[in-house]
Amino acid sequence: MSKDDIRLNIPNLISLARLFSVPITVWLLIHAYYQAAFWILVLACLSDAADGFIAKHFNLQTELGGYLDPIADKALLVSVFVTLALNGQIFTWLAILVVFRDALIVLGVILYQFLYQRISMRPLQSSKVNTTAQFALSALVMALAAFEYSAPQTIFWLSLVVAGTTIWSGASYVVAWGRSVSATEPGE
Repeated sequence: MSKDDIRLNIPNLISLARLFSVPITVWLLIHAYYQAAFWILVLACLSDAADGFIAKHFNLQTELGGYLDPIADKALLVSVFVTLALNGQIFTWLAILVVFRDALIVLGVILYQFLYQRISMRPLQSSKVNTTAQFALSALVMALAAFEYSAPQTIFWLSLVVAGTTIWSGASYVVAWGRSVSATEPGE
């Protein structure tokens, strides 16, 4: 690993700022400051798009960024989902599904690297769709709470979308790793 792979550049600093927003967002949610939490989440969503755009278009992609960006996303979304579930604002089963998928991915990466080889941290398209759906549901729930509106049917249907993309994304990683393992093992 070279120094360029671990340097803190602008996209990595943006991801790091998103990671540092996690405890602030959770604290705001616990204390029912939904409007502030909503705006931090909106900034986090924008920063997620911005760090990727800057890294790709200005050739600032690093190995550190490959790890830091998804860690920041997962830490924020898992924390928000768990907090919103504990507050009774989203379905508990959905928060459990989101946490399970992310734990499955983290354990899968660790196991794959331990047993087979280094793994490249590149998100699958299904993961990008899932992250977008999770951000959308979280933002909607916070916005509804902040502005004192109710939309239970919308929350229900968007929760089903998030559940579907969560299952699709988790299964996609399992299939991708299975194919990779099959390709690395000698034939019988």
